[in-house]
Amino acid sequence: MIPRRYAPLLFSLILSGQMSLLVSGVATLRVTGPDGAFAALWFSAWLTAWTIAFPAVMLAAPLTRHIVNLLLRDG
Repeated sequence: MIPRRYAPLLFSLILSGQMSLLVSGVATLRVTGPDGAFAALWFSAWLTAWTIAFPAVMLAAPLTRHIVNLLLRDG
């Protein structure tokens, strides 16, 4: 198993992978339609998106946690 200290990194990796897969799939489908080249184009778009999404999540997560904590109250 992976040591717990890597949890934030693993979370960011998985979340960015899932979200970039979904968004790139929707965007690619809208542009190309469900033709024969869709899967290859989607995979290419996803890899490009993931290389941007992963560091973006790593940078945005601490700020997002801070904003969420400001919006919450005890109880």
